[in-house]
Amino acid sequence: MRALVYNDNKLELKKNYIKPFPKDNEALIKVKIAGICNTDYEITKGYMGFNGILGHEFVGVVEQINGEDKSLLNKRVVGEINLGCNNCEYCAKGLQRHCPNRQTFGIFNKDGCFADYVTLPLSNLLEVPSCISDETAVFVEPLAAALEIVEQLHIKPFDKICVLGDGKLGLITALALNALSLDVMLVGKHQNKLNIAKNQGVKTKLLDELNQKDSKSYDIVIEATGRISGFETSVNLVKPRGVLVLKSTIATGKELNLAPIVIDEITILGSRCGQFAPALRLMEKNIIDFTKLISARLSFDDAILGFEKNKEKDTIKILLQME
Repeated sequence: MRALVYNDNKLELKKNYIKPFPKDNEALIKVKIAGICNTDYEITKGYMGFNGILGHEFVGVVEQINGEDKSLLNKRVVGEINLGCNNCEYCAKGLQRHCPNRQTFGIFNKDGCFADYVTLPLSNLLEVPSCISDETAVFVEPLAAALEIVEQLHIKPFDKICVLGDGKLGLITALALNALSLDVMLVGKHQNKLNIAKNQGVKTKLLDELNQKDSKSYDIVIEATGRISGFETSVNLVKPRGVLVLKSTIATGKELNLAPIVIDEITILGSRCGQFAPALRLMEKNIIDFTKLISARLSFDDAILGFEKNKEKDTIKILLQME
């Protein structure tokens, strides 16, 4: 089978990679479509020290099941990316994404979806409703990550929310919260990207348009820029006793002035992966048009080119068609 493999600092599309075999209570899935995520790109720069098949956003069809439960056979599915040990306190609480012994699909100790075939535990798979297209369903992982915020945090109907950052993560977070009828403002640097959200009913503002009136004016600020400057702007935007949600990972050697967090008694909330089931339910309502986020659709044979295009400034989402 074909597989996009990262190994020894080299990304290579291999044409004769060994097809995987499902373990007990696992399924073999033929991948139909996959999305390139910034995490995939970061891995090629050394993030997580991963070697193997990249990719964690996909839609596929179950072709084989190694287990008694055959209910998903021939079904179109998506797959949760965290594989817990199912033998710890976190897994017992349904928090496999925090299992200390977890594998993470295409990111840590588990080959991902940039291949013709993948394997995942049956417990990680969810059937995609027929009303959801492949091109929408492939966004379920980032949408689930956006909805994780409302699982972690009680957002009151009158709360003012600012999402800072107009990349994939910021756009999907703003669109998701807006779909829940919350008061959301998306702030970013690129008018063309902001327009994607604006055209779907989200209030938007260019970063350069922020002024003194915006300072300390939001109950909740969601940082989705991945930059230290974004963190500093977020601290300035959130009200005293407000909540700052860190949705992107920020690594920096720069000194940070954390005094405003203490003085204004700001709550910092880290937020990462979410559950797929609520994301699929929201997709069924057809409130968000995810196709507007697609910058290009490429054949899987052009996967290397897809990674290059993903670096381009105006790119939002690159999809790889396997068939």
